[in-house]
Amino acid sequence: MRNTVTGLLYALTLLYAADRAESAQQPLGVIEVNVVKKEGKAIKAISDATVFLENMDNGASRFKKTDENGKCRFSLSPGKYKVTVDKTRFNPPEPSVIELDREHVQWLQLTLEPVLQARRSEPGYIDSAIIGSQIRIRFDAAFHENFPDRAEFFYAQYKGLNGPGPQSVVADLNFQQLYLRAEYAPRKRLSVFAEVPVRWIQPQLTVANTNNDPRPSNVNAAGLSDVAAGFKLAAVASSNQYLTFQFQAYFPSGNASMGLGTNHYSVAPALLYYRRLSDRVALEAQVGDSHPIGGSSCLRPLQVGVVPCIADAMTSTPPVSKGFAGDVFFYGVGPSYVLYRGEHVRVAPVIELVGWRVLGGLETTCVPKMPCSGTGGQEAVSADGTNIVNLKVGARTSIGRRNSFYVGFGHAVTRSHWYEEIVRAEYRYSF
Repeated sequence: MRNTVTGLLYALTLLYAADRAESAQQPLGVIEVNVVKKEGKAIKAISDATVFLENMDNGASRFKKTDENGKCRFSLSPGKYKVTVDKTRFNPPEPSVIELDREHVQWLQLTLEPVLQARRSEPGYIDSAIIGSQIRIRFDAAFHENFPDRAEFFYAQYKGLNGPGPQSVVADLNFQQLYLRAEYAPRKRLSVFAEVPVRWIQPQLTVANTNNDPRPSNVNAAGLSDVAAGFKLAAVASSNQYLTFQFQAYFPSGNASMGLGTNHYSVAPALLYYRRLSDRVALEAQVGDSHPIGGSSCLRPLQVGVVPCIADAMTSTPPVSKGFAGDVFFYGVGPSYVLYRGEHVRVAPVIELVGWRVLGGLETTCVPKMPCSGTGGQEAVSADGTNIVNLKVGARTSIGRRNSFYVGFGHAVTRSHWYEEIVRAEYRYSF
């Protein structure tokens, strides 16, 4: 019995050795893989890509890295093989299947496409056309606003002209605003948002007030400003381009008598555009109109040649239909360039040209050749046709796919302005 078992084991050993010898002598085939990418019309090799080969008959697998020419070579027994490739920042191509015969060489070229960077809005002032869920915290510090009640765009009409606004005529104003904004996108093409602002104002030069004080003082104020809400709807939404309609409404939640709000509702429909020009360059733009609903009215002029309305606490003249608030057409364009792009961090400088044109409304100023202090030396003049253009320069730093920070500076390039300079800091969290 022992001899029989020993004989069987010896026979199996001989059969295995013979099979191994035959396999060793069996001619092998060759699969040579070339991994490349396209840059314009040129084709360039991709080094250090990992190429995987899986034997579809027995499941065995092997892998190699491509050399500086984007090539790697496998010597394999005949069979059917599935070829895949992996490279950071490139989309994996569809698997290829090769039937390998004895002593044959099979060449395979695989072209990889770079992973498109996540669509990001780089500017800090132009509203983003990209639809997405995010939380945004923004802080502005602006300097030297000289017509704060112009068209009731920033705050309400001066109280001395029968308006609901502050008691003082301010010829130079600094202010800061902190915004908290939440945006939620239930669909790829639709998002809704709400924004709550807090405002601080510091008058630098007060020229008149309702108390007839010959030396009016500067009075600071702080508190909730006018909250906003709206939605975005994208007509075009692709990896390279967005065209979005935005509708935003403002509510008179700020205390107008303290200069914290406009004391009226307004709506601001706009078209927003995003276009990626290359892997690093993008262009964003906006155009829209801020339209007041309601707003203050002016008293009739008391004398010929004076634009409505002259302050006069004794008059009983009823208000005219012409309102103090007016439409403001706004626009902007901003190219950005990804200067640095690491594995987790990217930095993109951006330049923005942002403008406004006032299409109606009034603003408070001093009557020429009259003392401006007190309540008798001010008038409301037309703000229609006022052009304001600002140049903004800044950079956005993105960390991972969810966090980004923007810091920028803006300066008025026209004589008329909402402010001469502005500094903005912003944080976004996308989800």
